[in-house]
Amino acid sequence: MAHTNPIKTSDLNSVFLPPELIGPIFAKSTEQSAVMALSNRVPLSMTANTAIPVPLDVPTADWVEQAGRKPLGTGGVDVKTMSGKKIAVLIPAAMEVVRSNAAGLWAQLERDLPTAFARAFDRATIHGKTMKGATGPFPDYLAATSKSVAIGGTTQANGGIWGDLVKGQKEIIDDDWDYTGTVLDYRMKPSLLGATDTTGRPILVDTTQPGTGAALAGSLIGEPVAYSRAVSGKLRRQSGTVDTGLRGIGGDWSQTAYGVGMEINIRVSNEATYIDEDGGVHSAFQENLVLLLAEAYYGFVLGDEEAFVKYLAAGGSS
Repeated sequence: MAHTNPIKTSDLNSVFLPPELIGPIFAKSTEQSAVMALSNRVPLSMTANTAIPVPLDVPTADWVEQAGRKPLGTGGVDVKTMSGKKIAVLIPAAMEVVRSNAAGLWAQLERDLPTAFARAFDRATIHGKTMKGATGPFPDYLAATSKSVAIGGTTQANGGIWGDLVKGQKEIIDDDWDYTGTVLDYRMKPSLLGATDTTGRPILVDTTQPGTGAALAGSLIGEPVAYSRAVSGKLRRQSGTVDTGLRGIGGDWSQTAYGVGMEINIRVSNEATYIDEDGGVHSAFQENLVLLLAEAYYGFVLGDEEAFVKYLAAGGSS
């Protein structure tokens, strides 16, 4: 990203990122988060809890006589309270890069922060877990639904994997919810692309736009589909994460809402120590590193987890 004014490393001392970086980072985290891609975005207050109305039904309108009593809408609105929860990430950078190419450091932040934020958000909202496996920041999460469908349970003659997905869609619709989209694990993509009808013809045409990094990837069973590595619970090269067998979540995404903070705070140190994923202790001073600690705020609310269905691999327990 080009900048009109030179960026000095002294500009990085416990400051909020400049506005020209905040917008792209939050935008990219939204694109890369499967849950955000399908959920409603609402304003998030950083100083107080924000009451978010989550609609449960459409108010009922009816015919009336001239000057007659107007009918009372019977649709309910469940008011959920959203508050900002902090996401943090520590990024080591070589001192030489920071001193000689500060603009390149900004470019690295633009590339790395959205991915880190999106993965943490999806894991918390889908599984109710932090990246380390502890209880997540939000009281409600999608995998808490009691509805589930086993992937591979439908014969090819009856639709195969496509039939499994439609079976989940039917569960949602039969329970009087709308089915408005699906979040899938990347492990599902080869299975979907390899699925054929009884004559051997592919049943799915991949609509993913390569190179965009976006989670939203076209449509599936007539509704939007988004992919996330956080769906299974297992993240590549991330210790403490395990494959739960969850391969997808589908349902009524009007039952979810999220918000993002207006600022990303970053602190910088060339003297602090940090612990890597394997438990090793590193000294920024000794290893000639600069440590960048970035923090942002996100919120999430879920109206009713039963508006969603889980798609599980054989033996999955999520």
